[in-house]
Amino acid sequence: MTLIRLAQLADVPAIARVHVESWRTTYPGLMPAEILANLSVERRENFWRGVLENPEAQTFLHVAEDPTHGIIGFSAAGPERSNHPIYKGELYAIYLLKEHQGKGAGRALFQAVARQLTERGFSSMLLWVLKDNPAIQFYETLGGLRVSEKTENFNDAPLTEFAYGWDNLRMVIKP
Repeated sequence: MTLIRLAQLADVPAIARVHVESWRTTYPGLMPAEILANLSVERRENFWRGVLENPEAQTFLHVAEDPTHGIIGFSAAGPERSNHPIYKGELYAIYLLKEHQGKGAGRALFQAVARQLTERGFSSMLLWVLKDNPAIQFYETLGGLRVSEKTENFNDAPLTEFAYGWDNLRMVIKP
């Protein structure tokens, strides 16, 4: 059984590894190969360590920990970053190693985020996902509705993203 818990500083190397590995298995063909080739576990470690060490940060991270394989996934969430009029919480990232997808850990991470946001006073949530990401089906299965679209340049590559929203997080939290 996968354990979902709040991340600790000691988890940062594993979080960074999951982040890089999941990008490399999920985004070929969706992102330029150069971006994926230049990913760095060390840079991701520095980034996530900075998030966890910042006492002012409102971001929280959960990890999915398998008793045999260790940390197999993580999520990061907090206040919505663009002052959206409806969606006040945001799921910034949710990544799971490919070989552990489809076994319930992603759903458990998602539920932990919804629960934590609700405990912090947020009743709604938004997330952004690349338009061709196969995870779109996962978000739709969890009740997410496509509410917006944008195209941004990521290292000079125009990438289209969809926003999925949940108006009532209590509806996605299982007891």
